[in-house]
Order: sequence, then structure tokens, then C-alpha cells
Amino acid sequence: MKKKNALCILAGAGPGDLGLVTLRTREAIERADVVVYDYLVNPAMLDWARAEAELIYVGKKAGAHTLPQGDINALLVAKSQEGKTVVRLKGGDPFVFGRGGEEAEDLAKAGVPFEIVPGVTSAVAAPAYAGIPVTHRDFASQLTLLTGHEDPLKPESALDWAQLAKTPGTLVFLMGIERLAEITKTLIEHGKDASTPVALVRWGTRGQQETLTGTLLSIGGLARERGFSAPAVTVIGGVVGLREKLRWFDNRPLWGKRVVVTRTRKQAGELSGKLRELGADVLEIPAIEIQPPNDLRAFAELVRDAHMYEWVVFTSPNGVEAFFEMFYRIYGDAREFGGGRIAAIGPATARKVAEYRFKVELQPEQAVAEEVVKAFDAEMTVENTRILVVRPEVSRDVIANELTKKGAIVDEAIAYRTVPATEDRSGVLARLKEEGADIVAFASSSAVEAFLDLKLPLPADVKYASIGPVTSQTMRRLGLKVAAEAKTHDIEGLVKAIKGL
Repeated sequence: MKKKNALCILAGAGPGDLGLVTLRTREAIERADVVVYDYLVNPAMLDWARAEAELIYVGKKAGAHTLPQGDINALLVAKSQEGKTVVRLKGGDPFVFGRGGEEAEDLAKAGVPFEIVPGVTSAVAAPAYAGIPVTHRDFASQLTLLTGHEDPLKPESALDWAQLAKTPGTLVFLMGIERLAEITKTLIEHGKDASTPVALVRWGTRGQQETLTGTLLSIGGLARERGFSAPAVTVIGGVVGLREKLRWFDNRPLWGKRVVVTRTRKQAGELSGKLRELGADVLEIPAIEIQPPNDLRAFAELVRDAHMYEWVVFTSPNGVEAFFEMFYRIYGDAREFGGGRIAAIGPATARKVAEYRFKVELQPEQAVAEEVVKAFDAEMTVENTRILVVRPEVSRDVIANELTKKGAIVDEAIAYRTVPATEDRSGVLARLKEEGADIVAFASSSAVEAFLDLKLPLPADVKYASIGPVTSQTMRRLGLKVAAEAKTHDIEGLVKAIKGL
């Protein structure tokens, strides 16, 4: 029996690039009780789901189906009828050779309310990221989309190969790599010019995208030599000849580099986004998680009394966020902060302060604790000055110790603690073990320690990049060679350092 709140959302997950996921699909994932997802879905988007959401993998690869389609349909109906919001994530668009229509039919038959969220199809997106427009006034005014993987139970092909062979414009086959030799041979036999340009685009729009070009006659042999495998889109037509002129995605500075990002799950997005813009294949491994301090009451009391201090020193963006979240739980008015001045250890911390509409009045040129102390020396005599230092539970206490030696009255507000991340919802650890990495980026000492605790196998020639000297010191202490260190100790600096490798 259908429950009142039952709903199934059939959502297109796009071709792989997270930037091509629609806002509506992301909203659906964020509210879902159950997420049922395919092999072609970028697993990174599973991190958008609530911690308590149930994630169910029903992926299908050639010769390896987790569940038959009928069982998937039944699963969607059953979970929805429990009164849950179920999101069925399908690679690309659910209605473009995605069998979404069959799933919707069964939902309708069972009386389950459903919603369709269209997605960007790889039939268009993958060629575009390879520099191939599927239509062009000089080459193709017609686009034909086909499946290369017809229902095996059909007595004969539903495709009119003779008609396809003389169809003008661009032919795009989805899921056709396993039958590539048969497809190209059949087209030639029915009169298609054997010299017609062909492109295969594997994992289109992602950092691991591969493109292989040839002709209708040669592409099968080239694919075999290269070991070119699914998932891939096959593009046939004159537009393929535009690739060398229009390629834009796979000639970026970090193209072909697989970079591991080791920030917290919440923080990884900014660094990952900038690296992806440079063409990197990014693996987000949240080595640490941010949790409240063990003595939350003591922290709350110091935040409550912040107006009693002449200076508040923030040593990290996480500390800023924890402080102001607590501050606004206690007070409803920013003026309760009082007349104290604010110091920040570096630009990233200063930017986080600015998000709360407060002004940073002291910031050293280098984002290290010793430089904060020097900045105070240059600004004023701190003797008898009341200073509150907001920091994580385990960190260097240089600022508090040195300012105390100079006569300041210093209290430390322990804002949060870092713990090793235990979840791998997106399966990224398995991918790292299987595919390796070229570069590992560290943005904190705690991330270095937590990452090494994972004991992951890495290639001998992997390079390590550091956000600054303190993190580099930890890396060297633990036996890692620092290949690059950011000159400015923030995300922008770390990206520049990685770019130089």
C-alpha cells in the first residue's frame, strides 16, 4: 500500500563532470531518504546525500549486472511505498537510452508518485568536451542518436542500417564499444563511406576522459590496439574533423594528472574545483573530519565572553566557522562581539571572517604561527592585553605561549577537533588503490597524519604538495618528500604549486 509521503524522483546525473549536474538533481539528492544509483554516475555526488540516507548501488556493466532491470523497478516501488523519498540516479538523462521510461511505467502502475529530472546526456556532452560539435552548418544539420546495445531478446535489429548508411549529418552511438567492429562493418556494407571520420570518447567530461579518432574502416583496429573499452560514446561524421581545432578540455595544464585532495569532506570542494578547472582528474579522499571539541561547554563560555577581550586571534577557517556558529547560537546580534579587534593567521582564515561581516585588522604576510606573533610585535606592545586565541584541539601552541611570554593575558578557545575520516561512501579509496595517483595535496598536518594512517598503496613516483612550511615539516618528519610548497599558504598558493609540478 502506498504511504502518504511516497515519492520517486528519476534524476539525470549528467555525463560525469559535477558541474554539469542540474541544481534540481542536487536538491533531490540532498533531500533523499534512499539513493539508487548506476555505474555511470559520478560517485562524488553521493557525498551530497544526508549521512542517514540509504545508498544502493545497482550498476550495470557489460557482463556484470548487480540487479536485473525488473528487480530494480521493484526496488524503486518497494522503497517508495515505505513512505520514503527515493532518488533514482541515472547517468546522463533518464529517458535517453537510460530505461527510465520502463521504471516510470512500473511506478505509475503501482500508483507511486514520481518526478522526472532531465539530465545532460553524454551523447552531446562527451563530444563537446572532446572538441567535437555534434552539429555544424558546414558539416551536419542533422543529429541521429542510437543505442549500440539493443535488447538481446529481439529477433532482429530494430535499426534500419541501409537508411542509417545514407543518413546525412552526425551519428552518435551510446553503449556501442563492445559492438564497434560489427557497427562499423555493417555501415560500410550498407554503403557508408569507409573514410568517414569517427571518434570514440571514453569517460567523457571527466578527468580520465580519453579520445581516439580514426575512420569507419580503421577505428575498430585502433580501438583493439589501444585496449579502448566502455563506457564510451561513438561519434561518426565530418564534425569529428574539427577536434584538433576545437579541443579545449584535454589540453589544460594538469590534463592527464590524477591528484588526490586530502582535505575534510566539507572543505575539499574549493581545492578540487580549481584543480579540475586546470584539467586534473581529482580524487577527493577526506582523510579527516571536523567534530566539536571534547569540552564544548568550555568553548561556549569563552565565545560568550568574547566581548571581554581586546583581540580575538583565529588560526584556521574551521575555527572561524565553529566560533561564529556558537556565537550566533548564544547571541542574536553581532554587536555583542564588542569592541575587540580580530587577527587572522592567513588569507583563507581572513576570508572566512569576512563571510561573517567582520573585519580582520592584523594578518601576517606568511600564514604561520610565528609570523602572527611578529605581526603583533610590529603593531603594539601586548603587555596586559587580553587576547583570545581560537584554535583546534591538537595544534601548535606557539601563539599563546609567545604572547604570554610578552606579558599578554591569553586564553585559548578549543573550537574543534580533527578525527580520521571513516566513511568512503563514494568508493574513492578503491579507485585510488586500482588506478594510483600522480600527486597528493596536503592542506594541513592533521591531513598528512590521517592520510598515512590509511596505509594506501601509492606509486613510487607519486609527488607530494604542501600548503605551507608547518605542513611540510610534518611531511618530512613522517618520511614524505615535499615536491612543491605553496608560496602563499592558502588554496590559491597550493594550486599554483601543484601546477608547477
